[in-house]
Amino acid sequence: MNWHCLHSGNGEPAYNMALDEALLETAATRGIPVLRFYGWTQPAVTFGYFQHYAEIEDLTPLRPLLRRPTGGGLVSHAADWTYSLTFPPQHEWHRLRAEASYRQVHEWLQRAFAHLRITTDLAPFCRKPAPGQCFVGHEKFDLLWRGQKIAGAAQRRNKFGLLIQGSVQPPPGLTRGAWEQAMRMVAPHPTGWAELSVTGALAARAEQLRAEKFAQATYHRKR
Repeated sequence: MNWHCLHSGNGEPAYNMALDEALLETAATRGIPVLRFYGWTQPAVTFGYFQHYAEIEDLTPLRPLLRRPTGGGLVSHAADWTYSLTFPPQHEWHRLRAEASYRQVHEWLQRAFAHLRITTDLAPFCRKPAPGQCFVGHEKFDLLWRGQKIAGAAQRRNKFGLLIQGSVQPPPGLTRGAWEQAMRMVAPHPTGWAELSVTGALAARAEQLRAEKFAQATYHRKR
């Protein structure tokens, strides 16, 4: 079965989080994994769903500061390449333990960089001198280039499916277009891609989540 690919372009920060959550909510109905590539209309910072706003607001001057649908730590979206993956509950990735799916997505990224002749490594252990900040130190199975973390991700599993939100701090000399093409070429599935558009119920739900949830300061400060 083909997977879906969604190039949604640069989005307003609250909308970016809303569309990822809408993709998760509709994953079971769709029944097909989705790889989404997206950017940002302005610099922003996202933080993990379970983090406390008061503990992370002083870690960065960058605003807006948005609570993600997934876990993880603080991530700056000033110059990163952002992507997400959604899997329906019947898919094998949904049945994996969190550490296994985390490793698999970074092995995928590793193959993509290898295709672009960039050698990377999976972090063999956790080293976090500044807990709560995604790109300070690294978690086990993060992607490293010359010893520095260049890719991390966060996950959420529920009855709707699995959402993985990832961020790449690219090595110099690469283009985003080449990386996106490499990601599609080395993806862990045997068939091809079908383009997905944000229309109909998906578009309506994303806009509802943006307006009623992710555009509301009270939501991001709820804990």
